[in-house]
Amino acid sequence: MDKVYSDARSALAGLVKDGMTIMAGGFGLCGIPETLIEAIRDSGAKDLTFISNNAGVDGVGLGRLLETRQIRKMISSYVGENKLFAQQYLSGELELEFNPQGTLAERIRAGGAGIPAFYTKTGVGTLIAEGKEVREFNGEKYVMETGLFADISIVHAWKGDTEGNLVYRKTARNFNPMMATASRLTIAEVEHLVPAGEIDPDCIHTPGIFVKRMVHVPNPVKHIEQRTTRKRAEEAVPAGAGEEV
Repeated sequence: MDKVYSDARSALAGLVKDGMTIMAGGFGLCGIPETLIEAIRDSGAKDLTFISNNAGVDGVGLGRLLETRQIRKMISSYVGENKLFAQQYLSGELELEFNPQGTLAERIRAGGAGIPAFYTKTGVGTLIAEGKEVREFNGEKYVMETGLFADISIVHAWKGDTEGNLVYRKTARNFNPMMATASRLTIAEVEHLVPAGEIDPDCIHTPGIFVKRMVHVPNPVKHIEQRTTRKRAEEAVPAGAGEEV
């Protein structure tokens, strides 16, 4: 079966529908499947639920889908860089299921492993635990969290082969690998597409069995979420400069 599609729109053809749940990989703006997100925007699908660590920033990543009001609900951990997200949430336009970051990661991993729920100390005694089962183990209280599973997952990989085996690079490895296992169908965009067998099996992060469709996206734009620079030291004044002769 040929998994490689000519572009993102064709890779998503017949899959995206109103009201569906989609996992979108990445951390901040690193490793986000931006090309696939753009194709979802162009599809016009609405009332979508997105599971993602964050919602991009204004005008980038999932921020583009917030602009078009296509997202009804976010299941996220961090949303502090997106003013539009805050506006829509505070006005009641957008539903938010907020998760501690480690809990979100484990909920996704659990969903991919077929684990319906688990217990964690994180959130006990806080708003996070409201309405959830709390049990005691060895004298400590734990809150029950459910696993997450989506209709489709969209992920971004640094390298992939034509069989769908994927390799992620550095920070992009945070959420993408787990999300690739936690949906009915995973679509990957890859920067470097190579023939099957070219990737060392020991270097594969996501086996191709999890990936059903792929699109080659060479030279994607690498956005910087927060640019922090050190002030340049003032140039030294040459000896004798400014002295009267």
